Amino acid sequence: MTTAISIEDVRREVKILKALSGHKHLVKFYDACEDANNVYIVMELCEGGELLDRILSRGGRYEEEDAKVIVVQILSVAAFCHLQGVVHRDLKPENFLFTTRSEDADMKLIDFGLSDFIRPDERLNDIVGSAYYVAPEVLHRSYSLEADMWSIGVITYILLCGSRPFWARTESGIFRAVLRADPNFEDLPWPSVSQEAKDFARRLLNKDYRKRMTAVQALTHPWLRNENQPLPLDILVFKLVKSYLHATPFKRAALKALSKALTEDELVYLRAQFRLLEPNKDGRICLDNFKRALESNGTDAMKESRVPEILKAMETLSYRSMDFEEFCAAAISTYQLEALEGWEQVASNAFEHFERESNRVISVEELSRELNIHPSAQLNLRDWIRNTDGKLSLLGYTKFLHGVTLRSSHTRHR
Repeated sequence: MTTAISIEDVRREVKILKALSGHKHLVKFYDACEDANNVYIVMELCEGGELLDRILSRGGRYEEEDAKVIVVQILSVAAFCHLQGVVHRDLKPENFLFTTRSEDADMKLIDFGLSDFIRPDERLNDIVGSAYYVAPEVLHRSYSLEADMWSIGVITYILLCGSRPFWARTESGIFRAVLRADPNFEDLPWPSVSQEAKDFARRLLNKDYRKRMTAVQALTHPWLRNENQPLPLDILVFKLVKSYLHATPFKRAALKALSKALTEDELVYLRAQFRLLEPNKDGRICLDNFKRALESNGTDAMKESRVPEILKAMETLSYRSMDFEEFCAAAISTYQLEALEGWEQVASNAFEHFERESNRVISVEELSRELNIHPSAQLNLRDWIRNTDGKLSLLGYTKFLHGVTLRSSHTRHR
């Protein structure tokens, strides 16, 4: 391990291990030292073997109830890493070890050799990871935390059926399958797997990274939901609220209408996140609530990834506050809602609210300014506006919502 690149990678791994500490399902780091030729890392001894070995010992797959226990542990540690601004980039069964050989032993995430710190609006471009678990956007060289969620989707698929969702004899063939093929949910044993489990796997294996659940959202999915299990803070909430605060009044009104059409499944997640922000006695939150939440949940890793920088973009909340109703409007992602089976009904219900409360006459020119797009793209916007009264149509409303939640980002080249 004498090349500059490999030493730099190991030093980064040590830095991440030092910065990430205290989570039940993260391998404990004790110390690191180096000589002229090697870097030595001292970590917790896990004697229970890899998750992959456990899968094989069970005949290639887990029973659904047992799989839930595994997936919850994986999501818990992924949510912790993501809140701190760390993307693992190599989540796979071989990188989860059991502490002992007991059947109910805790599982620990290991091997942060490919991990990196990442800012909230940053995207990475280097292709790393293991072929079977790599996300489509990694192959497209523009990715963030959502790539880890794809890998968790692959692990879940394997746990439930015993085979990989994307397979080929060569690495290039695997990559083609990841980019173009759809997972098989028809063959055995899938007919005997619950609809909730299949929906869970599908929502993580969505090729559009914007539609995937975060680790925290996945913990609130009906397949895994446990009212007695406390949920962690989700960094996505900070990103979405930041975008909402910078939106125009018309855009906020569109999101408010959408929030009124949310189902109970989505509200479970939003209520939990609002509670974690510890509303004031009047039931409202302001910038201080977000600051305190980050401070109480942050580690040294958060400082390295500059997650607190996101608070600078939320300074508008210094002069105002929001109640739960407005928080729901601010903290929802149209892309994620679109991935739901009932999206068309949700959009239709939301448009009814929008029609009654906020829809108004709008010109193509004003709409292009709302969306911050170049005048040359205005031609397509004419289809969004009704000829009868000059207001947004249902098509225009749903398209406009997507414009609201588009995230600007910066790709880091390494």
